[in-house]
Amino acid sequence: MSRPQYERAAWVVGITLILLFLYLPIAVLVAYSFNESRSLTWPMTGFTMQWYQKLADNSALIKAFYNSLYVAVCATTLTLMIGIPAAIALDRIDFPGKGLFRKLILLPIALPGIITGISMLILFRQLGFRLSLETVIIGHATALLAVVVTQVYARLQRLPASLQEASADLGASGLQTFFLITLPNIRTAVIGAAMLAFTLSFDEIPVTFFLTGRDNTLPMFIWSTMRRGLTPEINAIGSLIVLMSIVLIFISVRLQRDTKIK
Repeated sequence: MSRPQYERAAWVVGITLILLFLYLPIAVLVAYSFNESRSLTWPMTGFTMQWYQKLADNSALIKAFYNSLYVAVCATTLTLMIGIPAAIALDRIDFPGKGLFRKLILLPIALPGIITGISMLILFRQLGFRLSLETVIIGHATALLAVVVTQVYARLQRLPASLQEASADLGASGLQTFFLITLPNIRTAVIGAAMLAFTLSFDEIPVTFFLTGRDNTLPMFIWSTMRRGLTPEINAIGSLIVLMSIVLIFISVRLQRDTKIK
C-alpha cells in the first residue's frame, strides 16, 4: 500500500470511529425502543411498537410534554423579541461599551448550565418569585439569547447598509425599513435561530432542574423516571426527541445556508 493510500485509509478509519462514538449510542437507544422484551438484553427478542403506544396512555408524560412545549415556545419567542433588536443594535449602532455589551450577551451560553441555574435561582429567591414554568422560561431565554443574537448578527453583517440608507432616502420610517427591507433579508436566519433555540430549550435540563417548581418538563420527567431504572418507554421517548431534534436542526442548518440578499 502506497503512502497516499495508507493516509486515506487512516482517515476513513478515524472518521468511522468518530461517527460510531457519536451515533452508536443513539442507534442502540432507537433499536431497543422496538425491543419486545422490557430487559436490555442482546439479541433482542422481537419487534414491537407497544412502547410507543403506551406513551399515549401516560398522562404524566403527556403533561410533561406540553409543559416542555409551552416553555420552549415562550422561551424562543422571548429570545427573538430581545435578540433581534440586540443584533440590530450591535450591527447598526455605535455606542460606548459596544464590545463589552456583545461579550456580556454571549457569556450565558458559554457558562455551564448549572451555573446559570444556580445564579438565577438565587436571584428569584431574593426577589421573592415562586419557582414555576415561567421562571424556567426566563432562565432558558437568558441562556439561549446568544443563539439568536449570533445568528441574526451574522446575517446582518452580509446585508449592505446601502439598502437601509436607500429606504430612508425614500422617506420610509425606521419601522417600515425593518419590516420591508431588514426582516425579509434576515428571516431565514431568524427562523433558523428560533428552531435551534426551541430545540435546545426543549431538551434543556441543568437550568430547568434549578428553576422548575411542581410542574415537570419532559427532560425532567425522563430523568426522574430513569432513577427507577431504564425502561423501554424511556427508549421510545428518547427516540422521538432525537427524531424531532434532528428534523429541527436539519431545517435550521438548511435555512442558514440561504444567504441571498433581496
